[in-house]
Amino acid sequence: MPKGSLQRATFDMLDRAGYQVSLSSRSYYPRLDDPEIEPILMRAQEIPRYVSAGALDAGLSGRDWIVETDADVVEVCDLVYSKASQSAARWVVAVAQDSSIRSPQDLQGKRIATEVVNVTRKYLADKGVEADVEFSWGATEVKVPELVDAIVELTETGSSLRANNLRVLDTVLETNTKLIASNEAWGDAWKRQKVETLAMLLQGALMGQAKVGLKMNVARASLDGVLQLLPALRQPTISALTNDEWVAVETVLDEREARDLIPQLRRAGAEGIVEYPLNKVVP
Repeated sequence: MPKGSLQRATFDMLDRAGYQVSLSSRSYYPRLDDPEIEPILMRAQEIPRYVSAGALDAGLSGRDWIVETDADVVEVCDLVYSKASQSAARWVVAVAQDSSIRSPQDLQGKRIATEVVNVTRKYLADKGVEADVEFSWGATEVKVPELVDAIVELTETGSSLRANNLRVLDTVLETNTKLIASNEAWGDAWKRQKVETLAMLLQGALMGQAKVGLKMNVARASLDGVLQLLPALRQPTISALTNDEWVAVETVLDEREARDLIPQLRRAGAEGIVEYPLNKVVP
């Protein structure tokens, strides 16, 4: 499990998936209410390497660190979440706002600081550019332009780059969290099933976070009009009520749709509309 910026978001995702996680102060060994899983916290940068070596059966890390360490792992599933949002992040080349560097080719012979040295060198090689790429231990944004000509930095919203008067030149790599497994564990039937179950529940938790349930009562005379408004994973569920002239309708939809849809449903004849959160949605 990733320690650091992703730790809180990972714990929250596991909680929604049905796993209770607890961690003592200063401990690197969380407690999980599944005796068949032994978790350990470490930096996301290191996880692919240890999974690749078989020291760990599975792990949660970013696509960026899989590529950076050239890890030979099984990519079980994508889990698109981050410390600030439920979307992918980007490693970008950034320069000072007033820099004369306007294209990747202008990086020829320049000095670039980054945490993802191998990713950056491959990007430059693909562009036919030779530059001096150095490892940065952090606070990379402050190094431009006095110490380096450009940086390759991770961003979700771009706010930190703008705050440091930097301009994005190009995207080097898009990344998101992945559940990965070692080849040895994937070849073990019991471990593979355990990892696949974990993947299903974690994906369901992320899908559930973005969706809500709606249930309502609808007169049969108004049912066709209401159904035309309703999205659903497959089809809305319709149940009979004690009053034969009415039915109960239930569906799942994106949370952002509910605000505009509920008034339309009410005007179409739906009554007793209830919106409720979902922990998991498993298609």
